[in-house]
Amino acid sequence: MFYFKLNEDSELRLLEPRHAENLFNLTDKSRNYLREWLPWVDVIKEKSNSKGFIEGTMKQFSNNNCFQAGIWYKGELAGVIGLHGINWANKSTSLGYWLGEEYQGKGLMTNACKSVIEYCFNVLNLKRIEIRAATENLKSQAIPKKLGFQKEGCIRSSEFLYDRYVDHYVYGLINEDFNRVT
Repeated sequence: MFYFKLNEDSELRLLEPRHAENLFNLTDKSRNYLREWLPWVDVIKEKSNSKGFIEGTMKQFSNNNCFQAGIWYKGELAGVIGLHGINWANKSTSLGYWLGEEYQGKGLMTNACKSVIEYCFNVLNLKRIEIRAATENLKSQAIPKKLGFQKEGCIRSSEFLYDRYVDHYVYGLINEDFNRVT
C-alpha cells in the first residue's frame, strides 16, 4: 500500500485495518489532549471503532475521493493526516491532521503536511487546499502559517465541540503560490 518516507525517523503509510489497534491505542492514550479540539474522540471507545474508521477511509480511497495516512515516527504510530474528500470538479480539497500528545514539537506535522500538499498539487494536479482550525487552536493554526497558506476568513459557530460551538479560521493555498515558494 501507500508509503512515503518523510525523513530517516518518520514516514506516512495509508491506514489499513491491521493498524486499528495502534490507532485505538494512540487515540486512547491521548484522549484528554485530543478531546479539546476533535469532536469524534468520545465515539472511539474500542478497537473496532478505529477499524471501522479505517475501513471507511479505505473505501473512500478506492473511490479516488480521499485518503487517511498514519504518521509513523521511529516505528510508532504518532498521528493521522488526510484529505476530507476531493472536489474533482473544482480541483480542491481540505486537509486534516492530528498528533498524539507525546509526539508534539518534533516537526512531524509540518513535514507531513508539506509532503501531502506537494502530492496534492504535483501528482493529483489540484488547484486549492484548505485547512480549517478553531480560532483558539494556535497549534493547529501554526501549520498553515508556516506553509504559506493565507488566512481567508472566519466561519462562525463552525463546529460543535461537546458543549459549545467554536469558530474556525479558513486558510487557503493555491497551487501557484505553493510552487512559487518551494
